[in-house]
Amino acid sequence: MTKSPAATIDDYLSALPAEQRSALAALRDQIRAAAPEASEAISYGLPTFKLNGNLVHFGAAAKHCAFYPGAVVQDFADRLKGFETAKGTIRFQPEAPLPPELVADIVRRRVAQNAVRAAGRKRERRERGVGPV
Repeated sequence: MTKSPAATIDDYLSALPAEQRSALAALRDQIRAAAPEASEAISYGLPTFKLNGNLVHFGAAAKHCAFYPGAVVQDFADRLKGFETAKGTIRFQPEAPLPPELVADIVRRRVAQNAVRAAGRKRERRERGVGPV
């Protein structure tokens, strides 16, 4: 019998071991503080914040926690020394979380990127005469 996917971030977190749950709850609070207008969802099976599209995701794996802010990871490479990174992914141990100010800076960068993309989409629709102006 397979476990059904979480419907909410609270559901997702409640299924985790205490250390991961605590680390990801703190990350959630940091994201919410940096992007208070963002909404929460489950997307791709992961806790997600959305604002003008997907903003950031986070989650737990067997041996680590992860933060998925997308391509901005490379922009913060100097501040991510000591963390395992891959394209769009930052892995960390629950007992060694990401610094809150770094999370805030990453989230603010993503908010700005999504705002630029949303403005571009709106401008394109207006130029084509499609949709609301």
